[in-house]
Amino acid sequence: MKKLYWIILGCCVCCLACRTESSETENWIPLFNGKNLEGWTVKITGYPCGENFANTFRVEDSVLKVSYDGYDEFNNRFGHIFTDTDYSHYKLRLEYRFTGEQVSGAPGWAVRNSGAMLHCPAPETMDLYQDFPVSIEAQFLGGDGVNERTTCNVCTPGTEVVLGRNKLDGHCANSSSKTYHGDRWVAVEIVVLGDSLVHHIVEGDTVLTYSHLTLGGGGVTPDPGYREGTPLKQGRIALQSEGHPVEFRKIELLNLEAQNK
Repeated sequence: MKKLYWIILGCCVCCLACRTESSETENWIPLFNGKNLEGWTVKITGYPCGENFANTFRVEDSVLKVSYDGYDEFNNRFGHIFTDTDYSHYKLRLEYRFTGEQVSGAPGWAVRNSGAMLHCPAPETMDLYQDFPVSIEAQFLGGDGVNERTTCNVCTPGTEVVLGRNKLDGHCANSSSKTYHGDRWVAVEIVVLGDSLVHHIVEGDTVLTYSHLTLGGGGVTPDPGYREGTPLKQGRIALQSEGHPVEFRKIELLNLEAQNK
């Protein structure tokens, strides 16, 4: 019996050592340097690519902030800040939190609402007045202090996905996450495997999985070359400004293609 105990214990130690070594060798890269917006490009509805109207996206205290102190009214000025690089197979992790009050004139559905847009086109391909990029959205939602409201849902502007065995019927699908009220930081990890599979993970729990990412479904102005049914394999990552102040930090990426070479 003692011999069996030591064999099992030895196996556990070996497994733990392997996991530690794997974690230590993972080459996570910072997408946000905590100092400025280097490596990112802003596109706000109604403004040319690269014009950061009213300093909407800014860096303060090593945090990437979406702020509206320069707005009188929201006026449908939906914004996104895009990475300058395309990605296909990767893990994205970040922390976000909602702060303050929604700017005047923003839509009711956008209260405590933001997200990470996956597989976006380059921002310079977007129409001047296009509100959202064709993409897959990992939707971040904050609770109102009373009601249940899941986060890390999926929305599909100009795209389609499969949940389980069925194509998503509608624009969004809720995750199984907890509700996060107040201004606490929420840790998110998103695992993206090209057009094949995506996992949403919140505070260590997998809350949503979907597959078969393709163009289709309407809902946004099509980009050049848009063809329904085309597999959506890669693209930029973008963070949203939809009318409610939100902050992001610890934005990192593990390139799984590079990791496996």
